[in-house]
Amino acid sequence: MGSADRITRILVAVLIVILYFTGQISGTAAVILLIIAAAFILTSSVGSCPLYLPLGISTRKKEEKNV
Repeated sequence: MGSADRITRILVAVLIVILYFTGQISGTAAVILLIIAAAFILTSSVGSCPLYLPLGISTRKKEEKNV
């Protein structure tokens, strides 16, 4: 998982938590969004998303070979 992906996930998770605690979201939608926020924080801290592997997605930059 690339840096931009990790930062984006953390920012989205923080936004969801702020919306929840300010009362902007509630009920079932809030619970679902909080679960997604927790997953975003977990995958960002680990640096890997389990869905990326079977889908063949990588957000890491390709490292250039030193010649």
